[in-house]
Amino acid sequence: MASATSLTILEISAIFLSITASLTYINHRFIGLPTTIGVMVISILLSIGAIFLGFLGFDQLIDYEVSLLEQLDFTEVLLDGMLSMLLFAGALHVNIGDLRRYKLPIGILAGLGTIISAMLIATAIYFMLPLFGFGLPFLWCLLFGALISPTDPIAVMGILSSAGAPKSIETVIAGESLFNDGIGVVIFVLLLGILSSGDIPTANYVAHTLAVEAGGGVVFGLVLGAILYYLLKSIDSYQEEVLLTLAGVIGGYALASHWHLSGPLAMVMMGLMVGNRGRELAMSDKTRHYIDLFWELIDEILNAILFVLIGLEVVMIAYSGNLFIASGLTILIALVARFIVVGMTTKTFHRQLDLPTGAWKVLTWGGLRGGISVALVLQLPIGAEREILLALTYAVVIFSILVQGLSVGKVAKSIRTDEKTVDV
Repeated sequence: MASATSLTILEISAIFLSITASLTYINHRFIGLPTTIGVMVISILLSIGAIFLGFLGFDQLIDYEVSLLEQLDFTEVLLDGMLSMLLFAGALHVNIGDLRRYKLPIGILAGLGTIISAMLIATAIYFMLPLFGFGLPFLWCLLFGALISPTDPIAVMGILSSAGAPKSIETVIAGESLFNDGIGVVIFVLLLGILSSGDIPTANYVAHTLAVEAGGGVVFGLVLGAILYYLLKSIDSYQEEVLLTLAGVIGGYALASHWHLSGPLAMVMMGLMVGNRGRELAMSDKTRHYIDLFWELIDEILNAILFVLIGLEVVMIAYSGNLFIASGLTILIALVARFIVVGMTTKTFHRQLDLPTGAWKVLTWGGLRGGISVALVLQLPIGAEREILLALTYAVVIFSILVQGLSVGKVAKSIRTDEKTVDV
């Protein structure tokens, strides 16, 4: 039986970076899909091919792939490695003025919307799974709701831009995704603590924890952003300024985690400050050019690696007939929950939102799930419950990226931008 011998971090990094570079070349040269979607499609096909060869008795390839993936902690790689840089890079190009204009829908969808979505999904799968022989305690269902509700802007934003989607919708989707990642992670960690300890916390404890982690993360990010702004303004040398932003992101995220503050929210706030006030008042044109170029490359490279890993991890999931059907229904449940949250928001506040007619279509279909959901589900305690939720998570994420990600552009093109009210 072939397997990957114990490898060093450098060797593992070299293997996955080489795989990612090869797949991005193949996609760009022969397929032409958006990079993140294209590399994930190819890596999934490779995983399916390895599984098929295993059924035929040629199990060396799948054994090697599984052994290699087992040596890579996906959760640590994403949550402690990639996430800080991805969120900062994403926030760097979001206009604060646009966020202020659409703060109401962004706040509702990222905050209350994430909580409502988690409850709806948890309740639905709690009653659905026993029909297929997979009953789970409600706490496990809540954990699934919390990890699958945050949306991911990585794959959808480029598609919306190329499709000519209204700027207002792009702003709402990007803003919601940047903030609900942090909120979703805080809720998930709180629920995971309940699962581990068995103690039901009081309402005051929950409110205090959310205030400290989420609120503290926001304040910490603003402080970091102010410090970084002062440092950038005090010099004019793009090499040192690029290095300062990189150190601020990695060091700041590590500090936030050490102090039990929300690192994702801290990175978003710091990215917004540097990308707006810092870009406008603390950088020369040359520095702006190099900082934008550096973080754009970081964003593209890490996203490509992340989606390759998502595709390769498919070999770790064992689907049965019933679980496959349950996964299909879970996809539908996640979409319906998203529709309800978006519909409630746009219907209730249609006069205040100032969004184009039919915006709910793009907000619903463009609410993609991604790598954060996968990283969170892999944090669950090993057991039958984790395997069920892992299968459900992968089904939602893969459908979200491949089907919704490739078709949301067509939905965006159908939006009529000449009207300013929302028709739900």
